[in-house]
Amino acid sequence: MNFSRLDWIVLAGTLLLIILYGVFKGRTSRNLDGYFLSNRQMPWWIVLLSIMGTQASAVTFLTAPGQAYTDGMRFVQYYFGLPIAMVIVCISFVPIFRRLHIYTAYEYLEQRFNLETRLLTSFLFMLSRGISTGISIIAPSLVLHSMLGWDITLTNIFMGGILLIYTATGGAKAVGYTQQLQFIIIYAAMFVAGWWAIKMLPEGVGFSEALHIGGKAGKLNVITTGMTDHGFDWKDKYNIWSGIIGGLFLALSYFGTDQSQVGRYLTARTEGESKLSLLLNGLVKVPLQFAILLIGILIFSFYQFYRAPVFFNLAQEERVKNSAMATEYAAATVDYEKLQEAKKQTVVDLAAALRNNDQAKIDDLRTQLQSQEAASRQSREGIKAIIRKADPSSDANDTNFIFLRFVGDFFPKGLVGLIIAIIFLAAWGSIAAALNSLASCTMVDFHKRLSKKELSPLQEYRWSRWYTLLWGVFCISVAEFAYNMGNSLIEAVNVLGSWFYGTILGIFLVAFYIRRIGGKAVFYAALLAEAIVIGIYYLDIISFLWLNVIGAAAVVIFGGVLQWLFFSRKVNRVGS
Repeated sequence: MNFSRLDWIVLAGTLLLIILYGVFKGRTSRNLDGYFLSNRQMPWWIVLLSIMGTQASAVTFLTAPGQAYTDGMRFVQYYFGLPIAMVIVCISFVPIFRRLHIYTAYEYLEQRFNLETRLLTSFLFMLSRGISTGISIIAPSLVLHSMLGWDITLTNIFMGGILLIYTATGGAKAVGYTQQLQFIIIYAAMFVAGWWAIKMLPEGVGFSEALHIGGKAGKLNVITTGMTDHGFDWKDKYNIWSGIIGGLFLALSYFGTDQSQVGRYLTARTEGESKLSLLLNGLVKVPLQFAILLIGILIFSFYQFYRAPVFFNLAQEERVKNSAMATEYAAATVDYEKLQEAKKQTVVDLAAALRNNDQAKIDDLRTQLQSQEAASRQSREGIKAIIRKADPSSDANDTNFIFLRFVGDFFPKGLVGLIIAIIFLAAWGSIAAALNSLASCTMVDFHKRLSKKELSPLQEYRWSRWYTLLWGVFCISVAEFAYNMGNSLIEAVNVLGSWFYGTILGIFLVAFYIRRIGGKAVFYAALLAEAIVIGIYYLDIISFLWLNVIGAAAVVIFGGVLQWLFFSRKVNRVGS
């Protein structure tokens, strides 16, 4: 990938703008209310953009187009439960959190249950959020290392460290206002990327034809049922049922119990503005994610007319070419390119048939294209096997590199720098919110709660800044060890969340809706549920989205049984 002087200017200028804007906007009162909740004075539209910026990490923009390129549009079903979750969060979670005037969601659990349950839930959140933030750092660092040759350690430090300039100094206010500007720049740049992919198509082939080609190749599989000849496939990752049910539980936990999101909507001026920002997020998130995935379909259609790389990870490709498997790799490449040439002719004929509205020929060519696409996938699997033989420690999945490889090979100077900039901005948006939430839990749930020494508001503010810095160092350290993530990084982040989110959600569901279950019962139920979730995941018997349902249900069921068998039925009902 060529990175010109103009690209460097665009990249540096965009990042400098965000840093200066964050420092300027981050001036706030030097106490916990100002540092973690912006004195609860943020307007609803800033809160909305902050919520959306927190959930849209660099992983989303880097790997979602590649996810659609390889697996089609069915990943969008993952978000189908989100709008329903927003309604439930607004009804059950927001009123209690606002009424109790808390800093973290887990403070409520001590009032409802006991200190042990509060600390356990806060710890589970910090564990999952700390590791997933490390993945959010390594994701863009790995891709930039592969595509541009940047030193991965220095990129990790820069990716995760420089945003601390405004995050540690300005707290939640700096995070909220910078996410507003980041969001605008990111989606504008992604719109430009989609427009450029259409512009690069051959003459006579436009947006409509590109979608038709993607559809005929089986990529516009927006709705899938998960049903097979043998019944429902519980291992199928993305279908309408796992999306609505599993996605609902995941979104409920993320927006209702994850401090990185709770901390965003608690900054709103009123309860009504908190709810408005969440409901609007539920309305716009699905179409925005659909649009990002659609860029992957446009890139897929583009590569039907132009030779696609045999393997999209440039660095890995160079290593195999210089290994003992070079001859075998070259032969497999020749076979793959022959398939590509045959597929190209089919696509050219299909585009002509679409223009002439020749339905019989369209049906015939669609069958032919799907057969050729299956052969191409099989050929690429063979190539990946060769890559793994050449370097057993390598990651032979190149999904994460598809979008950036397309950008580097075909985008004009300056625009490449802008795309690299949005990778940084998207990473910063989610990382900054995560660090702020991790620091708030450390300060409020552990330091302030367990310390016997009374702190002044200024001392609490200073400790909070130090905790933000320490969590930044921790997440960068996680990134240094998180090299081979296997599947698409966007899947890796969601799988990790599903390990813990179900259990955390189950604790809150008991707190809100089942008054007879007390703190001791729910504490041990949560430990049992977490062990079951991890066990089921490693047995690989069900898709990861269902882990959220299992974890939540296990806490409720075990909590009820343990309460009935061992513990007193007299429980604390504060806030319920």
